[in-house]
Amino acid sequence: WAGAIDNLGGDYLAWLTRTMRYGGNIASIGLAANHELHTTVMPFILRAVCLLGINSVDTPRELRRAVWRRIGGDLRPRHLDRIGQRTMSFDELPTAFDDYIAGSVTGRTVVEIS
Repeated sequence: WAGAIDNLGGDYLAWLTRTMRYGGNIASIGLAANHELHTTVMPFILRAVCLLGINSVDTPRELRRAVWRRIGGDLRPRHLDRIGQRTMSFDELPTAFDDYIAGSVTGRTVVEIS
């Protein structure tokens, strides 16, 4: 991997540090799986991997607005309209799982729960 965004932490983040390419960057944005990180300094030293901690909670409102404006403007990917999106009900999920396993799904899937 050249870069990664991790919201799980724990063993998942440790695995990312071990599998990053030389000079790769990891943005750690959460700890949904675990707050502990069991790893060594080897990836950071030998492959120049960088671990960046992101604390969006304390980011000032004006900076957030500026970032969101840029994401919706000059940083917005030009190909978003080509990414497929499908909507399905919760009951249709078992069928969708077969598609995922077959590797035939591209884009996003929105599950409507009502």
